[in-house]
Amino acid sequence: MVKLTAIQLCSVPDVGENFRTIDRYLETLVTDSSQDDEHIVVLPECCLFFGGKDQQQLGLAKESDQLAYQNLFVSTLQEQLSRLAKRYHVYLVAGSIPLLSTIADKFTNTCCVFSPEGELLTQYDKIHLFDVDVQDSEKQYRESRYTQSGNEIVSATAAGLNVGLSICYDLRFPELYRSLTALGADIITVPSAFTAVTGKAHWQALLQARAIENQVYIIAAGQQGEHENGRETWGHSMIISPWGEILACLEEGEGSISVEFSQQALDKVRKAIPVAEHNQFESTLKLQN
Repeated sequence: MVKLTAIQLCSVPDVGENFRTIDRYLETLVTDSSQDDEHIVVLPECCLFFGGKDQQQLGLAKESDQLAYQNLFVSTLQEQLSRLAKRYHVYLVAGSIPLLSTIADKFTNTCCVFSPEGELLTQYDKIHLFDVDVQDSEKQYRESRYTQSGNEIVSATAAGLNVGLSICYDLRFPELYRSLTALGADIITVPSAFTAVTGKAHWQALLQARAIENQVYIIAAGQQGEHENGRETWGHSMIISPWGEILACLEEGEGSISVEFSQQALDKVRKAIPVAEHNQFESTLKLQN
């Protein structure tokens, strides 16, 4: 059996505290699971640092990069996440963390995927950056100020399944999801930190649409609550079936939701309505870097 889990957090601008919280939820998940289960666990966007300033994330990326350069791997963000995946023997889709980019004074918002042995299987840099005006306490978001956008569509093999990777604002761009499905995705993960305003309006509708259009499982793990800088995130972490059914949802607070992956259910939907065969369009990534 393959178990699918989304962990919902209210992350703080303190890496150590966030690691302790994630560790606690992973320990609970493993205790509640059969030893024979394979387990894919998804963390939210900015899982290790949230509620501070983007400039602080850049500083965190620089610090981690310097430690890696000095071969102090035990202290890097990636190494610590690797150790969690290995300790609890799970496939860990580690939401997103800031990694120093090749552009001066910018970081990538990167989702790292680790095997149960702690191996870094792949990583995805968020393609679509959140440069928008929202009627909330922040009023204006300009993610591109310190973040370098990605330029590659990425999937990974986990527990014998093809897992497509996306992050938060990517959800509004169906072409990415169609491209991931063309690469063979059975599951698409959506680690997020949706604002409370946009989340209330669009989160569930977009998630269900992406699941239905592409006939995939969607695992959407969100940030939820009021963070230290006053930003409010929507939460409502969900796992959605290839038919668009909400199989599990955690509306508020920290915690986790889990369901069992069903190959039979996936195959049934795709056989009944063979969307992939009928599709007459091709999507390409427009490189902007």
